[in-house]
Amino acid sequence: MYQVLQHVLADENNRTKFKLLFANTSEVDILLRQQLDAMKKKYPDTFDVVYVLDKPSEKWKAETTLNSWANGTVVDIDGRDLQEEENWWDASVREKCKRPGPGVLPPYLAEMLHNPEHSLFSVSVTPPDIKPDVKSASTSRDGGEAGFNFDPPSKDDLIHAVPHPNAYYCQKHNGHRPYCPPLAKSFVPDPNTPFPDLTHRKRTSSCVGDTEQPFGPANKTHHFHYYEKACSVYCIVSDVIPGVIPTKFLEEYTRDRWDSPPPNRNREESVVTSAVVENKLWKGENRSLPVHRKVFLQKIGWTPTVRHVFDRLGFVLSETEDTHTGTMDKTMTPPNTDPVTSRGKDNRRKLLRFWVETSAWLLDFKRRHANALEQYKFQEMWVKMDSAREMYQMGIGAHANQKLLMFAYMAQCRCDPAQTPTYFTHFFTVVQAIQEFGEIPPQDLQNLVFEERSRNRYTEDDLRNAISILGFGKDGPLRVELDADVDDDFIAEAWKDCVRRAWRDPKDGVQRQRDANDAFRIVAESRGSTKLRKMWEDSSKNAMDPNRAYTVLEVPAETDESMLMTVYMVRVEEQPHQSDRMRDALATIAEARDSYRIRKFLETGQDPGDMLPPTRIDLPRGLNQLGNTCYLNSLLQYFYTIKELRDAITPLANANVKSLEDEKYSDDDLKKHRVGGRLITRREILRSRKFIGQLADLFWQLEYCDSVAVTPTMDLAKLALVTPRDEEDDEADKGGTDSSNDTDATLVEDPPSRLAKSDSSNSVLGKRCRDDRGGPMEVDEDIPETSALDAENNGYVMVSHPPSPRRSKSPRIASAGSSSSQDVTLTLADRTEAVQTSGDTSKKPPLPARKPTANSESVMLFGKQHDVAECMDNCMFQIEIALLKFDDLSDADDKGSIVKRLFYGKLRQRISVLPDQPRSRSSVHEKQDLFSHLPVNVIDSGIDIYDGLSSYFDDTVEFEGSKARMEVSLVELPPLLQIQLQRVQFNRETLQPYKSQVYVRFGETIYMDRFLDTADPLKKAKSKSIQAVLNSYRERLRLLTEDKHAPFGPPLENTLNFLSKQQCFALPQLDDALVAQLNDEQAVLSSEIEEVKAEIAKLKEELEGVWKDDRAFPYELTSVFIHRGSTPSFGHYFFYSRHLPEKPDNWFKYNDSVVTEVSKDVDSTENPYLLVFARKGSNVVQTVKRFDAMSLEDATL
Repeated sequence: MYQVLQHVLADENNRTKFKLLFANTSEVDILLRQQLDAMKKKYPDTFDVVYVLDKPSEKWKAETTLNSWANGTVVDIDGRDLQEEENWWDASVREKCKRPGPGVLPPYLAEMLHNPEHSLFSVSVTPPDIKPDVKSASTSRDGGEAGFNFDPPSKDDLIHAVPHPNAYYCQKHNGHRPYCPPLAKSFVPDPNTPFPDLTHRKRTSSCVGDTEQPFGPANKTHHFHYYEKACSVYCIVSDVIPGVIPTKFLEEYTRDRWDSPPPNRNREESVVTSAVVENKLWKGENRSLPVHRKVFLQKIGWTPTVRHVFDRLGFVLSETEDTHTGTMDKTMTPPNTDPVTSRGKDNRRKLLRFWVETSAWLLDFKRRHANALEQYKFQEMWVKMDSAREMYQMGIGAHANQKLLMFAYMAQCRCDPAQTPTYFTHFFTVVQAIQEFGEIPPQDLQNLVFEERSRNRYTEDDLRNAISILGFGKDGPLRVELDADVDDDFIAEAWKDCVRRAWRDPKDGVQRQRDANDAFRIVAESRGSTKLRKMWEDSSKNAMDPNRAYTVLEVPAETDESMLMTVYMVRVEEQPHQSDRMRDALATIAEARDSYRIRKFLETGQDPGDMLPPTRIDLPRGLNQLGNTCYLNSLLQYFYTIKELRDAITPLANANVKSLEDEKYSDDDLKKHRVGGRLITRREILRSRKFIGQLADLFWQLEYCDSVAVTPTMDLAKLALVTPRDEEDDEADKGGTDSSNDTDATLVEDPPSRLAKSDSSNSVLGKRCRDDRGGPMEVDEDIPETSALDAENNGYVMVSHPPSPRRSKSPRIASAGSSSSQDVTLTLADRTEAVQTSGDTSKKPPLPARKPTANSESVMLFGKQHDVAECMDNCMFQIEIALLKFDDLSDADDKGSIVKRLFYGKLRQRISVLPDQPRSRSSVHEKQDLFSHLPVNVIDSGIDIYDGLSSYFDDTVEFEGSKARMEVSLVELPPLLQIQLQRVQFNRETLQPYKSQVYVRFGETIYMDRFLDTADPLKKAKSKSIQAVLNSYRERLRLLTEDKHAPFGPPLENTLNFLSKQQCFALPQLDDALVAQLNDEQAVLSSEIEEVKAEIAKLKEELEGVWKDDRAFPYELTSVFIHRGSTPSFGHYFFYSRHLPEKPDNWFKYNDSVVTEVSKDVDSTENPYLLVFARKGSNVVQTVKRFDAMSLEDATL
């Protein structure tokens, strides 16, 4: 900053003005002060510096400080108390100052005092130059002749005719509004109804001005307060002093004359009255007024209103006889105005005030109807009116001032400190509004906002945000609203917990801790809590965070817990006077690491060793690893969340292995059931019963154990991970197996077959399979082609391995054992018959030699490395076998069908040879099968779960050596829908498998209507048409951005840069045309990419619009399996399970032995491998099943 200022200010052409606000803790902390002061002196017109201190000394005389604006440079204001300003939230401090409360500024006061639509006038009277009429006065009833007994009103009488020297006449009220002058210096307030401190007011005539006052800085304007009945001798304003004649009578008189004007006069002229009272007051006329005479009727008129007016003035109506005609005539006799008598004096004052008010009313009427009265000749008026608005506005200070806003804010904070946040909120809102309207707020406003922020002022929005940061609110982690019922201790713990969470955030921890501390201070001040405020101050002085804690203990952040405790004890022994500080540092580290071990060490003084904190009773238990078995742990936890499956397995705990081995099954028993479309062996039954017994024991421990995690048995892991085929292969390698428990009724091992050497090998119905990748995840043995079998079954050809659970290939399909679908797998008899019909009956070919077992990195303690889906197949296969019943009472609805009821649905496959392909027989083949998984091939980016499923339900495959279209539709849906994201792909150039990291979008709910066999055919056709176009655009985008040589933009740009900078060789071809062509090519490429993206978005929206109303089959997401790792050969599995049915917005993360409750937004940094959806309303998932001893106590009570 200093170097920039040096450079800019030295420029003679510089006209920019700089003002540096330099904030420091204390005066000694100011760097380069001498240089900055010299710069200010050298460039006084373009540079200024203001030093701001947080802790100024008593001798500090700079312009401003963070904790004091006594020398405020923004706007002047008196009567401030710096301690009160800093502690506005403290009621005890406010009580000492006894502030009056909120006030008003003159502009608003002016509107409060009088309706701005009513004009106010200052009335002044000049003594009339009228001589008394001796003749008229001689007939006076007041007694005596006019020359001796009649005296016209004096000047003092005229002054007192106006109610108050600062009262202003209002025509609307026909009265006066008084605005009194400031207090006299000699004024003594009433002690019973005191005003604010007026000591400084007695030292000056005005508290406003431009110069320094004896009491301090002069104010920019007044700040008024309302005191009801504060003093009987002084008030700023009172109600309107009514006139002698109420307004309604003047309005009625005007209306009567307006409606019935006399001859030869317009209606405006008819309202102007004659000076009856004026003659009485100034000429001394006391003659009676004949009310029915023509002159009286023309000038004034006789109506009930007129009579009422004269009655209020004291005129007396009487009847007298006309001496000329002898008739009776009504006359009005004037009142007695002899000043000698008290009655006469009152009548005289009343008539004089009436004369002043009537004259003022006539002048205002003349002003308002000047055009209509232009030709009318008024008699001379002795009353003068001037607009009073400027007068009373100036009197109360209601004049415009550019700093009025700042004065208003500061005055309100001074007089009503308890509402300081409210006033700052409105002040800050005004400044923001100026910015929102595109204007730049004046610099003074910006400076005041900065100064107030530096004094820890906050807005109401800041308070709401602070409450949220501390975790309060219905959506916050505390689930508690912050109201008056929440005590200070609870708030303090919420703050500490918020700080702990900040410490555990390696990325934004520092900022989050700062936000938590600011939030705590704001909440403390808003509640006026001295206890919480003191806690905040102490934490600010002795702030300890993890970084500082490691520094205090002089250890690196990665030091383990044992070493930390050792270092702590050494430090305390070396520096016993620093023991509290060392303890605070270690406690901070314990909270930052959430270390139960260190906390217990600080509590007891002894290292408890590797301990785990107590676990919540209702929290699911984890599973300890046995060595690369994280995927098995995830699968077993998933099985435990399925209520019906868990309830069927748990009762089988504590199975007697000896009794299982002694069980004998006849050939007829074994023929009763088929699993995976085939018969099963005695060996598989025994193996499955052992597996489910171990699994039941594990489920029991998950429900009842108190420890954080349970360790599965090695037997359970082996039975789950090693398939029967793998087990038999291993035993064969060792020299044979004990097959005494097998019979000829079992299925002979399925020989692997290859129909043709093509990319579609290892598939079912020619469908591209998931495991078409090779590599260590699963290696298929090369079998001579002489062992291949082509078997025709139910009208179509089965290709490659039968889909048994032992060698399951995606899509996960098992043939249904019902009449609607024949077996997928061929029996020995079927295969023998197929070989015999081929004509080769001479001799069976010899079995090929078994390949030696190859060592692989994927070999574990036992078995081979599998993924979740493969392990799931093996487990489900054994569970289904173990739950079978072989007695005479068993039927199709026994427990063995639980697996099929929960996991298996039914689909229909339809293969039709493409029109341009050769046909050997029927071109259409259909088949119904069971399925347990739906595959999504994860290759292309930018797709969602619907796109992935669509590619499976409508695809092109190899069938009988020709291209064929395979269409799949769902006939029946299972309660649990498992969707496998096939991330393991095969790179045909490198001949290596790789894991696709492409993100597939999926939501909490998926609707399967579009994939059903019963879906609207028209919608299906339209959807397929749109999908085809969408796929073509996606392929084009892939070629432009992700293909082998893509993207093309950077190479084009690099080529142009290289050629343009080439100087070693002459390039005659590099002309302007080539440069323009390269630039144009980049522009065309970018434009095409944007157009393709826009079209993809449009088509996707159109596609979803086709099915927007088809939502009869909703499925909700319940489990998400994650594989973390960049290669398919190794990595780590964990999974998320939704907390159903109690808390559907919460999830559990199962990471081997650690189970944590997480928010709705699960980890999106790792791409899912397997998604599980449950049919809405099926209630098949109960995530938490824990034994609660308290429930038994409640039942006993």
